[in-house]
Amino acid sequence: MSDLRLRIEKTVFNGGAKVPRVVKRVIAGKPPTADGRTLDLDFAVGLRMLELGGATEYAGMTLQEARDLLEHESLVSAGPPVEVRQVEDLTLDLPDASIPARLYKPSEDPKLPLLVYFHGGGWVLGSIESHDGLCRRICDQAQVAVLNVGYRLAPEDRFPAAVDDAIGAFRWAVEHASEIGVDPRRIAVGGDSAGGNLSAVIAQQTRGDAVQPAFQLLFVPVTDLSRRTDSYAKFREGYFLTASEMDWYQDHYIGPDGDAADPRVSPLLAQDLTDLPPAYVGVAGFDVLRDEGIAYAEAMQAAGNQVQLRVVAGGVHPWVNSPLARTSREHLAEALGALRQALGVVST
Repeated sequence: MSDLRLRIEKTVFNGGAKVPRVVKRVIAGKPPTADGRTLDLDFAVGLRMLELGGATEYAGMTLQEARDLLEHESLVSAGPPVEVRQVEDLTLDLPDASIPARLYKPSEDPKLPLLVYFHGGGWVLGSIESHDGLCRRICDQAQVAVLNVGYRLAPEDRFPAAVDDAIGAFRWAVEHASEIGVDPRRIAVGGDSAGGNLSAVIAQQTRGDAVQPAFQLLFVPVTDLSRRTDSYAKFREGYFLTASEMDWYQDHYIGPDGDAADPRVSPLLAQDLTDLPPAYVGVAGFDVLRDEGIAYAEAMQAAGNQVQLRVVAGGVHPWVNSPLARTSREHLAEALGALRQALGVVST
């Protein structure tokens, strides 16, 4: 992919966000409705453009083709670049692997709050680069440091490699807090989709640690691979993430003989959900993962945890990665408000 073509596609994509709503309605046609919700117009336009462009499911590609496509789509849709005070590439030497990470800092404060962030992509796709734009926005808007973690991917490294890396990355951040200039008492975990799953697992698996996550920021999280909820039937295709893609991700991640009921795979199935950090759970109204995300939020609440659940009614998976959609910007701001409050970030 040439730099020129990428610049052209980004220009077209960014320009499309400024198209008048009346034109968007013509492009999108009549947005679908489900469960009393109507698909947001910006997302309807995006899905229509993907359809006209001959979009192909990741599950129908080779592994490398799928990875390359996600990286390209992420670059095109990232929106205008966001500058932050400091960006540093790191290597995290963990017990089982050395993995890449990228640290973003909004200031030179030696004790910044930190969000350890895990990218989506079904544990198979995605990288530090695919989520660079989102991590920059979080750092800038929330005024927190962000550690963007490049955990090992399946099928080269199947479960529990990603879980081990995620837990290891959180513990690394705690142990190296003074070295990287963050406050170990104010370290949150977060991620989208597979990254939301890993963040939820970290919160459960570190309850015996001296330092636990201060907050969970869970965007469209996978919480139960052992079954398929009603939202799979309602949104199985046509809303970006498809049911067949989830099957493809699962096969790559845990393999045909993997235990989908293991709570490190399906955190909703953990027997004990008490004493978890406060959480913000943001799900999409038009997403195969909607119902299990809601179920996890409600299960954490029932266990006595502080949870804010937001159903982005007209959103698709993953709405948080669509900065040009007004709905995405508004709800990201809400989520980051919850993060700031939990980490004690003082408004300026």
